[in-house]
Amino acid sequence: MIPYARQSIDQADIDAVVAVLQSDWLTQGPTIERFEQAMAARCEAGHGVAVCNATAALHIACLAAGLGPGDLLWTTPNTFLASANCGRYCGADVDFVDIDPHTWNMDARALADKLEAAERMGRLPKVVVAVAFSGQSCDMRAMAQLAQRYGFVLIEDAAHAVGAYYAGRPVGCGEFAAMTIFSFHPVKIITSAEGGMVMTNNPQLANRLRRLRSHGMTRDPAQMTEPSQSFWYYQQIELGFNYRITDLQAALGLSQLDKLDGFLARRQQLAARYDRLLADLPVTLPQAQDQAQSSWHLYVVRLQSNRIRRSRAAVFEALREAGVGVNVHYIPVHLQPYYRDLGFAAGDFPEAERYYAEAISLPMFPALDDKQQEYVVEQLRQLVLEHVES
Repeated sequence: MIPYARQSIDQADIDAVVAVLQSDWLTQGPTIERFEQAMAARCEAGHGVAVCNATAALHIACLAAGLGPGDLLWTTPNTFLASANCGRYCGADVDFVDIDPHTWNMDARALADKLEAAERMGRLPKVVVAVAFSGQSCDMRAMAQLAQRYGFVLIEDAAHAVGAYYAGRPVGCGEFAAMTIFSFHPVKIITSAEGGMVMTNNPQLANRLRRLRSHGMTRDPAQMTEPSQSFWYYQQIELGFNYRITDLQAALGLSQLDKLDGFLARRQQLAARYDRLLADLPVTLPQAQDQAQSSWHLYVVRLQSNRIRRSRAAVFEALREAGVGVNVHYIPVHLQPYYRDLGFAAGDFPEAERYYAEAISLPMFPALDDKQQEYVVEQLRQLVLEHVES
């Protein structure tokens, strides 16, 4: 089976983890700060705050933004559950903005229209989570302008987009979003086995993020309500969580970061080859967002259902039977039972629903070789051309 994604681990990664195992620190040691500083430097950001996973990163980013009961978070329906659930963790209500039919990201024009209507109703969002789906940023410049006009906090969920660029600058630089979220899950661009990070240029936000990831406590006398009693003294300033990453994970992430450029270059090559190899098939290929340079976490095609008689499910199952580990990203969040119970229904976000009915994620990872990729395309070719309308 050719998987849709997999990690790329080499001896340097193993050696980095072993070095931590042989050190005095396994959990909260110096490697975490080194990883944070290296990511911040790569992103041209002021601060990186590493946590146990990207869901935790989203949660504390929302808390740091002041999101709470009675507030509203908006995100895209075409994303993983965490982009919406982070609002619910804070006690906030959640709503969605439909996707652009070409880029499959949140539609900035739809966002503008929805904000205008929300302002009339006196129900504007406190936070908007813009998801860099498949590794490509949304129209972040337009969204940043809307954030300034309507007063919401813009968070970029860039779980797919480590190493991506927007408007000539690294995703995570903080030019457009108050905070940016990265994921280091094994199928992502680089991995720390599990892990995430929040990037921000705001030192007050960074301090609060660090406190929230570690039980809401501090050893910094400047944050305490009374003078520190000694080196051992700490205070819990607010209710936080145990969302800490370990030195072991940070060591792997730091080693992987050294290989980021190579990973990105191979993903770009694979995406360009897919574009060429699939050009004559009845499938819709990924389209570029203006000013965005994708990291190509995913390569998604849409079956042109008006031309192919075979269903997406049938194509998906036949590809899996042929040893091609395709996947689907994503079931629209508003169609999940939990969100249906909150009042959402089929038809609420038609572009996301049309996209979902046709989408298939093809294998995309640096170790995918040319012959494997050609096999993937040939299997898809046979399936769709056998059942294509003339």
